[in-house]
Amino acid sequence: MTSHKLNVLVYTGTGSTVESVKHAIYTLRRLLSPNYAVIPITETVLLKEPWAPSCALLVFPGGADLGYCRVLNGEGNSIISQYVRRGGSYLGFCAGGYYGCKKCEFEVGNKAMEVVGSRELAFFPGTCRGGAFKGFQYHSEKGARAVRVNVAKDAFRGAGAVPEVFTSYYNGGGVFVNSADGNTDIEVLASYANELDVDGGPEKAALVYCKVGQGSAILTGPHPEFAAANLSPQNDVEGYDELIATLRADDDARTSFLKACLTKLGLEVTQETSGVPSLSRLHLSSISSNDIDDLLHSWEEIITREDGEEYIRAENDTFHLQKPETMWSVTGLREALTSNDSPDQKSPNMSGEGIIDYSTIVKHIVTHETAWPEAKATPYFNHNAFYSSLQEYRRSEPEAEEWGDFLMYGEVVTSTNTLLEKNFKLLSRLPSGFTLTATTQVAGRGRGSNVWVSPAGSLIMSTVINHPAHLAPSRPIVFIQYLAAIAIVEAVKSYDRGYDEVPVKLKWPNDIYALDPRQPSSSSPSYVKIGGILSNCSYSSGSYQIVLGIGINTTNGRPTTSLDALLPSHLAPFRIEKLTAGILTRLEALYKTFIRRGFTRDMEGAYYKHWLHGRQIVNLETQGGVKARIVGITTDWGMLRAEELGSDDRPTGKIWALQSDENSFDFFRGLVKRKI
Repeated sequence: MTSHKLNVLVYTGTGSTVESVKHAIYTLRRLLSPNYAVIPITETVLLKEPWAPSCALLVFPGGADLGYCRVLNGEGNSIISQYVRRGGSYLGFCAGGYYGCKKCEFEVGNKAMEVVGSRELAFFPGTCRGGAFKGFQYHSEKGARAVRVNVAKDAFRGAGAVPEVFTSYYNGGGVFVNSADGNTDIEVLASYANELDVDGGPEKAALVYCKVGQGSAILTGPHPEFAAANLSPQNDVEGYDELIATLRADDDARTSFLKACLTKLGLEVTQETSGVPSLSRLHLSSISSNDIDDLLHSWEEIITREDGEEYIRAENDTFHLQKPETMWSVTGLREALTSNDSPDQKSPNMSGEGIIDYSTIVKHIVTHETAWPEAKATPYFNHNAFYSSLQEYRRSEPEAEEWGDFLMYGEVVTSTNTLLEKNFKLLSRLPSGFTLTATTQVAGRGRGSNVWVSPAGSLIMSTVINHPAHLAPSRPIVFIQYLAAIAIVEAVKSYDRGYDEVPVKLKWPNDIYALDPRQPSSSSPSYVKIGGILSNCSYSSGSYQIVLGIGINTTNGRPTTSLDALLPSHLAPFRIEKLTAGILTRLEALYKTFIRRGFTRDMEGAYYKHWLHGRQIVNLETQGGVKARIVGITTDWGMLRAEELGSDDRPTGKIWALQSDENSFDFFRGLVKRKI
């Protein structure tokens, strides 16, 4: 399998500050989505996980670099250095900039704050000396200021348009000095325009680029990742409102400069910088529209009425129930036209409004009790095509009778899984097969700390499965993700005549991979991830309520490839509505068989038919690198079954049952073992 570098990892462990992390993640997601997944990680991941092969950029935000040293000196820094020298990229903001230098000098002479010492990474072979400006205080904005930075435009040839000067937030950062004269591996990207309070040398270097082996690093003194929209007023800091206004006025230049820096590090930047779109209405419908009234009746106990309007105030989100004919009532118009300060306003565009707490924004559910939503109300999802496909697929799946009957669709949502799983008051009243689907997610979730990049063109759905608790011992919940994986692959291959050769595969335990169409046919086959499954579980009234999330790159080619890219020219592109219906009908049929008979030999055979791991040899790192061959999954708890191999690659007789580490980036590294 080919390892494509799609992850941008932001360190959030010991030494980092919450504010610096928030700004870094916000800005990087804004500039790099949908090409990369921006993921927060801790020192544990850096030390224990095989993160490097899939990492396009490692980011160390602001904070206190002594904290970084405390947990990463030695082994951790060796891993980071090796990653960069082998072709990786490092971006250090402020404290991350100090950390990447050979020597740190901070507040020399100020005994309460002085930090002086060598640093192990030494990407910059000189010293980072700070604070460049006086006044810094830990955990305070009193030393913050807006600084002018002159850009060395010659350093950005081929990196797009860059400003000659921009304004950046600053709070405690350093200036880079004492690099060896004539060192061609070091470039000054920008210099402080203001006079400094320390000796900054002739260049007053505010940002530097360092060529490190086959890789590179950019280190900053100021904070070009801080957006004015995400700074809060500080009543106890004189002039802070002016600081925010100054930064806001020059935000375009700051953004252009940061784009150029990311491009210089080899990343593909989203040039239009389109902000995260506003949340849309959710449209609730049913294959038989009259059934919506029955569903709403079952919600009666959780509906509250305020000023003639109906709400469901659940644990994480508030839902406002509307009818199609009242969407543009006086109340509806008021909500559509009110200022962005209104709590009922749809979420503002992130490009102008900064970080958003989506849980505070009311979600509007339009209940379609007499007819399916019109095409103009949901231009990116055709309900007629979905329900027609559902009926068509059911003709060949006799056991598929109910799943998909109730569908809720939103053009833009936070996360289909979050909207269901985090709102138990609503979830506990949903029938099996209730499905929430969307065109775009702005906060999609993956396993562990992973995020699923889900731009328009992805199939995004979450389905509710009420699994009887008394059956759990003999019908373990873990197998439901395997049923979903089988359903996805079989739905793709049975989409229509001629689609049976579409090269999609399963990767244990819950990923969907495709043959990479970008690889030349003469080379050995390589596969890339195009989809995943996320299962969340809770308990209520004698049933485990499973929210089964599925995401598949269907028509969108980023961040890896898509189903459409796999098709020969004579086959029509996939329609998300039809594929969603196909997955639901196949999954329902498989689940009902599973309830009756368990994980059957036919299911096991179907899983092995499509998976990538037939007799694959792996190393069990927790056992000192013991070599083992994958031979299947256990039929009791769905763990990976492997036979140990000796030095001659012959079986030793030992069999291992392996389960994946929830936080792992590579499920064949760091496997947790249990001997059978």
